[in-house]
Amino acid sequence: MKQKKDLKEKLENFSTSHPDVKDIKILVVGQIEAGKSSFINSIESAFQARISSRALVNSADGYCHSFTKTVEVGEKKMPFVFKDVMGLQPKVLEGLQTEDIINAVFGHVRMAIKFNQEQALAHTDQHYTCDPELSDQSFCLVYVIDAKTVEKMDNQLIDKLTIIRQRISDKGIPQVVVMTKVDEACPLVGKDLRKIYSSKKIKEKMELCSAKVGVPLTNIFPVKNYHYEIDTNDDVDVLILKAVEQIVHLADDRLKTSESY
Repeated sequence: MKQKKDLKEKLENFSTSHPDVKDIKILVVGQIEAGKSSFINSIESAFQARISSRALVNSADGYCHSFTKTVEVGEKKMPFVFKDVMGLQPKVLEGLQTEDIINAVFGHVRMAIKFNQEQALAHTDQHYTCDPELSDQSFCLVYVIDAKTVEKMDNQLIDKLTIIRQRISDKGIPQVVVMTKVDEACPLVGKDLRKIYSSKKIKEKMELCSAKVGVPLTNIFPVKNYHYEIDTNDDVDVLILKAVEQIVHLADDRLKTSESY
């Protein structure tokens, strides 16, 4: 498929706009079971042309694990990195703390650590960086939201997202929504993924998501993740790669005007 080939080539040839930043960091957060890790795996699958499952999250010990995922094409590492943290939950002392997410965006948190669900990382903690480098900071925040449950989003969860949005918006950090499971949310799209932008149901869900989360419609990307498949699919890959292309360019636009947060 030409569109898929063109998208891959553009991203493979992408380079950051700042000499001190070799790869752009993008922080990915979202609801529990919305498909956050599956989205990161699907990105790698689209580039590798095979199903990948490197991004795994296990929170059984009561802590929020964080992972940094570098997308690779063959032996080449792409100039963008996804920082994957445990999902958000509505209750105040469940899931990742909002302050930890904000600090992670601003580069204050050393990745590959365990966050405590009951208490945000203190400034005196050994994993807290008071004076982060530009390369430590994230230049886009991605919210992963399940299309099937947009109508039922808990008000407490929306409050958490609002706090995060307001704090990082003050620094001009772009925010996007990756809306997953669109094939399950709309029967029309489930039968033909190419109908996604003509589906009234998906459009309504995007509009509702925009109103609830405060992210403009232009920054909401409906996708289908790889979940049970054993082979990649061109239509799935195109939606994933389109989303990545927009995310990377939004992040790089912010990088162009950045010195430090």
